[in-house]
Amino acid sequence: MADVREQLCKLAERMYRQGLTHGTTGNISLRLENGDLLVTPSGASFADLDPSKLSIIDTRGRHLSGPKPTKEVPLHCALYDTRASKTGAVVHLHSCHATALSLLPAEDPNNWLEPLTPYALMKLGKVQLLPYFLPGDPAIGAAIRGLAGKRSALMLANHGPVVAGQDLEAAVYAAEELEAAAKLSLMVRGLNPIGLNAKQVNELIQHYDIDWD
Repeated sequence: MADVREQLCKLAERMYRQGLTHGTTGNISLRLENGDLLVTPSGASFADLDPSKLSIIDTRGRHLSGPKPTKEVPLHCALYDTRASKTGAVVHLHSCHATALSLLPAEDPNNWLEPLTPYALMKLGKVQLLPYFLPGDPAIGAAIRGLAGKRSALMLANHGPVVAGQDLEAAVYAAEELEAAAKLSLMVRGLNPIGLNAKQVNELIQHYDIDWD
């Protein structure tokens, strides 16, 4: 278990250095071999996580050992429960550009991120915009369960992105892609950009077997 603890802390610091989260914001979880979840603790900074001071919870969100876990446990558990074998890790950030984009009117909350480049589609599929909830509210978990596992990437309005991946690296790379795509969307907003058309989107979906429902 030491290796996964160290990997989690290393990737968390990487995201912090990239400016994808700040202070004590954001949280990460990963599924252990026995099915329990390793989770970042409440009030911890991605800048200097201690591998020996991470929390362990079960898939019902019950605290098993380590420090008090993040208050966002319900959203993590909801993704593991509804996406089953497709989710080995979850990353929740307060990244600036994605959060800024969530403050603007959304043309389609069910497909929130406009298709400007192929890479966002390949890494994220459709991104679902969820409404604002009080941070830590179990209603976030209920809203995610309501999606029935159809989305691996979510945007919590006025809050931040949540991304699930097959493993920790996949979840981190997808979270990085979401922030980059949101930044690009803000950069070209109002400039009538030429994004991917429906034919190009469908080609990507078919070629890379992207979940798109």
